[in-house]
Amino acid sequence: MSDATANRVGTPARAADSADFAGLAARAARLDAEDGLGKLRERFALPEDLVYLDGNSLGALPAAVPGAVDDVVRRQWGELLIRSWDESGWWTAPERIGDLLAPLVGAAAGQVTVGDSTSVNLFKALVGAARLAAPGRTRMLVDAATFPTDGYIAASAARMTGLEVVPVEPGEVLGALGDDTAVVLLNHVDYRSGRLHDLPALTAAVHAAGALVVWDLCHSAGALPVGLDAHGVDLAVGCTYKYLNGGPGAPAYLYVAARHQDAFDSPLPGWNSHAEPFAMTPEYVPARGAARARVGTPDILSMLALEAALGVWEGVRIEEVRAKSLALTDFFLECVAAYVPAGKVEAVTPREHGERGSQVSLRCANAREVMAELIARGVVGDFRAPDVLRFGFTPLYVGFADAERAARTLGHIFG
Repeated sequence: MSDATANRVGTPARAADSADFAGLAARAARLDAEDGLGKLRERFALPEDLVYLDGNSLGALPAAVPGAVDDVVRRQWGELLIRSWDESGWWTAPERIGDLLAPLVGAAAGQVTVGDSTSVNLFKALVGAARLAAPGRTRMLVDAATFPTDGYIAASAARMTGLEVVPVEPGEVLGALGDDTAVVLLNHVDYRSGRLHDLPALTAAVHAAGALVVWDLCHSAGALPVGLDAHGVDLAVGCTYKYLNGGPGAPAYLYVAARHQDAFDSPLPGWNSHAEPFAMTPEYVPARGAARARVGTPDILSMLALEAALGVWEGVRIEEVRAKSLALTDFFLECVAAYVPAGKVEAVTPREHGERGSQVSLRCANAREVMAELIARGVVGDFRAPDVLRFGFTPLYVGFADAERAARTLGHIFG
């Protein structure tokens, strides 16, 4: 995050007075009353009197999950035992749940497999993309600001496939592309700053250079439209425990565009991705379709918890979620500007809607201690070294009163 992206917020000389508090609180109440998604908070089990703005790290518990998990453990496992692989649909869960998730990332059925971690899926995607690339290409461009694990995995995938890793800022990708580019790895939303990158334009540019693109959707899926099919993305990965509310350690997913599936050569060809897994033959023959991306036995308990969690999306349009997300983050920034004394915080999240994900990151002195105090006062966000407060806005259960209270509490800490 460069200083060029930072926007100083705060009143010219003082924190807001009681009249300002009342006016913004009244607006928040009115906006919540008019919010068509407000009733969705009832689909979650959230502690009373808690403002939870850390859904970009771990989503809240959907109310239907405990009962679903109890059934999986007591009846499906406890009573049906091994019969549940067939009778309870355990064997088909990775693709079935992938098809449930697919509309949230703009994908048609048959292209998303759920299972493994984001890191494992990223390794499969990068090696698979390198093997799909045209011969003679030597470089893998990697988002220089990516989450550290993505960088570690990219370096390993590059060593395996004989490519050179080249770190590049997303804004500099166009100038870095060339005839030697094989694969480009980008994050849809930067995990520190909340900056949204232009997936359609960058995907088109990568393809124009004859390369393949892998997108990390961890901080965008479930918060904003992605449009994987519409924009011709090659491969994508993401976790399900953030805006998708799948639970801690919930299985991740891998998208392989239908046009690439027959040629997709996974570096982890496990028995679950075999065309005839129960034939137990020594020769590996890959399955057709999305199942080709599977590896080993699915993690059924967490996978079926995720399936229950995805039920909160019934009847919800991702476009409505995006509209509320932008309204929430706009309002939060307005409240911060009103309540926090000038010069105490700087916004590192872009104000432009086309460049903003669903979080607001603020830079301040003593950020670790400030976040600890916020949490002690019932406002949960998170801290990223060295000096960033992150606030994730999950529109399914976060309201405008939450945004106003969070900003007001921040103002009290600095007041």
